[in-house]
Amino acid sequence: MNDGIMKNWGELLKKMPSLILGLFLFAVGVVMSLYSDLGMSPWGVFQVGLAKSMPLTLGEVSQVVGLAVLLLGWALGFPPGLGTVANMYLIGVFIDLVMEWGLLPQPAGFVPQMVMLLLGIVVIGVASLLYLRVQLGAGPRDGLMVGLVTRLDRPVYQVRMAIEVTVLVVGFFLGGPVGIGTILNAVLMGPVVQRSFKLGGFDPKSEQVDLFKLARILSGRSEGLKK
Repeated sequence: MNDGIMKNWGELLKKMPSLILGLFLFAVGVVMSLYSDLGMSPWGVFQVGLAKSMPLTLGEVSQVVGLAVLLLGWALGFPPGLGTVANMYLIGVFIDLVMEWGLLPQPAGFVPQMVMLLLGIVVIGVASLLYLRVQLGAGPRDGLMVGLVTRLDRPVYQVRMAIEVTVLVVGFFLGGPVGIGTILNAVLMGPVVQRSFKLGGFDPKSEQVDLFKLARILSGRSEGLKK
């Protein structure tokens, strides 16, 4: 193994702590939203609704949904990255561990619940920065959105809204938690994530490396990973 290939593998390993910490914190944010009992994001509503109607844990449902969305996005022309696959699998693992190990309290009373909800949104914002800044692939849902935008030739906001309204309605009828938290997630998540990116000095338009390009980089057939 030549020095260039070793350097590329070294750069990949340096990115792992940020990726894994980001996915863990994302799972923490999801559980905080659930435990607030004030309503979840559209995808959270959908996944909790599915978990109620299937013999699976919330984490396992997250993995199943993530895999289905990943494959659909790939079919639409958005190949996944290592971060995409890790997002699909590890967030589900971490959700179940956080709940099983009792790492978070379940607040009683409106004010503690609201604090839990808002902190969960902030945690997800920070988590998004940590796992996206390594540039190893966005989450499966982003891949689906980009694929549909490309195929349908529609604005991002229209496609994102259509996806989220669809999963919200289906999740609601499956018994998922809809409430003021659903509205706050819709209103606040975008600005919180954007603020996290700005504070972290991350450009959301920067290129994400898919699995095929990563394979070429690690084999020395393409230029190295960005630091």
